[in-house]
Amino acid sequence: MFNIVLVNPKIHTNTGSIGRMCVNCGAKLHLVKPLGFEIDDKHLRRAGLDYWANLNPIIWESLGEFLEANLEFKDRFFFATTKCNKLYFKAKFNPGDYLIFGGEDCGLPLELMRLNMDNCITIPMTSQGRSLNLATSVGIITYEAIRQNIDKFDFRDSVCEF
Repeated sequence: MFNIVLVNPKIHTNTGSIGRMCVNCGAKLHLVKPLGFEIDDKHLRRAGLDYWANLNPIIWESLGEFLEANLEFKDRFFFATTKCNKLYFKAKFNPGDYLIFGGEDCGLPLELMRLNMDNCITIPMTSQGRSLNLATSVGIITYEAIRQNIDKFDFRDSVCEF
């Protein structure tokens, strides 16, 4: 349904949790090197639990390689950043969009966000906070995108059984 892109993620447990979420919501995970961990890291797999086998992430050797293969979709790139004022829930998401997140230590490069500055989005926070955990941020924005497109989302729709 959506493409979740992590540019230079550093923390294996965040990436594992995001991978688990991607399996559960039908999103495709893209990991852009360099990574702050080995892809076969046992902690990464533990955070993703048994979901990791169903994930099949796309690993890009560099941001340049990712852009070369996907630049035609730049109008559908959404950049999560703390450096803008456009709230994520004011964006209009469509299936297939690329939700792009930076590494835990530095966020996204400005030159990347300049590809589509109108699609820079942020999550509201108080002035006491600097940023949210990467896995939390990915979950917030991804599930807003799903909410906006719920009629196109194949989810379990059954009566609660207690």
